[in-house]
Amino acid sequence: MTTSTLIALPTELQLLSVASEMYPFVKTGGLGDVVGSLPSALRSYGIHTRTILPGYRAVMAALEDRRLVENFPNVLGHGVHLWEGTARGHHLLVVDVPSLYDRPGNPYIAPNGHDWHDNGIRYAVLSRVAAYVAQGCIPDWRPDVVQTHDWQAGLVAAYLRYDGVEASPPVAHVIHNLAFQGLFPREMLETFGLPSEAFTLEGVEYYGQIGFMKAALQIADRLTAVSPTYAEEIQTPEFGMGLDGLLRARSHVLSGILNGIDLKEWNPATDAAVIFPYEVGDIVGRRANKRVFQAEFGLPQNPDALLLGIVSRLTTQKGADLLAEIAPRLFEHPIQLAVVGVGDADIMRSFAALQARYPRNIVCHLRYSETLGHRLHSAVDASLVPSRFEPCGLTQFHALRYGSVPIAARVGGLTDTIVDANTAATYEGVANGILFSPTDRDTLFNAIRRAQNLFRQKSVWARLQRNGALHDVSWEGKAANYARLFLEMVGRNPNEAEIADEIAPRRGDMPVQKQRGLRVIKAARMPQGGPRGYAAHHFPMRTGTHS
Repeated sequence: MTTSTLIALPTELQLLSVASEMYPFVKTGGLGDVVGSLPSALRSYGIHTRTILPGYRAVMAALEDRRLVENFPNVLGHGVHLWEGTARGHHLLVVDVPSLYDRPGNPYIAPNGHDWHDNGIRYAVLSRVAAYVAQGCIPDWRPDVVQTHDWQAGLVAAYLRYDGVEASPPVAHVIHNLAFQGLFPREMLETFGLPSEAFTLEGVEYYGQIGFMKAALQIADRLTAVSPTYAEEIQTPEFGMGLDGLLRARSHVLSGILNGIDLKEWNPATDAAVIFPYEVGDIVGRRANKRVFQAEFGLPQNPDALLLGIVSRLTTQKGADLLAEIAPRLFEHPIQLAVVGVGDADIMRSFAALQARYPRNIVCHLRYSETLGHRLHSAVDASLVPSRFEPCGLTQFHALRYGSVPIAARVGGLTDTIVDANTAATYEGVANGILFSPTDRDTLFNAIRRAQNLFRQKSVWARLQRNGALHDVSWEGKAANYARLFLEMVGRNPNEAEIADEIAPRRGDMPVQKQRGLRVIKAARMPQGGPRGYAAHHFPMRTGTHS
């Protein structure tokens, strides 16, 4: 980082975040993690967030000190109670419509495996109420900026435009995954409460349908992708999912801001999911976790076997099908594999069949498990991220933080966070993982075999692990980029104050610890220590079907 003039924010800024999921209440992927961790990071920069969520069962159950702030008799045909309260330190607004949100399981998918038939109106109601909040329906509070996330919140900007309310706050839309666009028949325009003039190329129309994501990309004041490389990729036909032309036309308002993770949530020294806690960077202390993981899940306790892990949605986007296809070739070598995740039925059946055929090489937990999602990274030697496309990816952050070496496709945010262990980078001692391209079976197989060769070189592998532990996976700096963006959107251009690289948080908002300024990167030093006790926890064993 270059030396720069650091200033405090001139005044507090009020942000309304609109999302369909938020960890720890509801999570299906990285969207929930980001929506859950970004508000606390922004608070250090004087930005105070209220997050509006659907009234899912888990959200309603977690809401504390709630009060009814507004009652809407008819929002797109539904009565809505708007609650305000706190939950796990978050300031929430909750759109309570039991007929739309009080359902079990996945927020988007019905028990039959298909999308809920009424997903369009479910998230139109969320966006419609969020637009009312943005316009000031809550007494004594109105946001300065609105941040909307993915297609489920895509209509907020459209409602604000077509309502024609003066002085509506600007909208910044975050693209977490362009593959999911929220497309619905044009006949639902009236159902969604949009005027006929909205169904144009400059509005919500997308190839004869209503596009929630397209509406946000067309109308929002600013667009952010969740990594710089993904912001470039989605402007190409290969990754643009049919929207690359629009994104190129709006490239002047599009930027890429890399995600971060909550370091308190992801700390191997305090993580209850880690059997033998260890300090970040302590590659000796983590070794016992591999042994106990192998023993518990029925794998031979061979320290020289390369233990691979994957925590992912088991879909073609994530390249899980490729991994299943090459697994028999991998098992011809001293390689073990642990799979945690749920997804496409055919892919899950493939992994279940592999486990039955190779019980000493592979263990599968084909269900969602937040606990195993943490624990696996503390035990495996390498974490696999063989995605065909990856907007940002958080798995590689978790792996780096916990001392597992990521083996990942050279796409999206994976490119922005992993330094490939090629000859030059390995010689210079700066590599922290393995990248490969293109994303196909043979290239993935060769990348794993390359990792196995490096794994045999203990000093080289240790350097990869230590470099990963040193990599900054936090929100620090990244949240500053959002702060800068929001200030620009409300006309407080930070460039006028000679900001070059970072906006300093206000000291009054920081814990009374070390004073924060320009960060100094110290030379790598591996902390000393080893296993410090046993955190007892029950884990489901080798069974393998999704719930």
